[in-house]
Amino acid sequence: MNTLFKALSHPARRQIIEMLRAGPKSSGDIAGAFDMAWPTITGHLTSLREAGLVDSEREGASIIYRLNISAVEEAVSFLMDLMKTGEAPAATPKGAPQ
Repeated sequence: MNTLFKALSHPARRQIIEMLRAGPKSSGDIAGAFDMAWPTITGHLTSLREAGLVDSEREGASIIYRLNISAVEEAVSFLMDLMKTGEAPAATPKGAPQ
């Protein structure tokens, strides 16, 4: 889980995740959206892949990246549990200030 949140800590990686929500993209398409050197983009994609947030597949000379929905769902579930989202509020003891 730490690897997942570390991968999400960088704004460029979050932007890549947002791009992939629309569907699979080639590494070239992703790199074209940023004003960064190719090795920097490759490093970001590697971090996302190692965290399980994206999957990659070679298609000819291109590498296609896809969002791994199950990893994203796991992160959201963890955050919801952490924030106790969806639980009924704890009952206030009688006579306690509200």
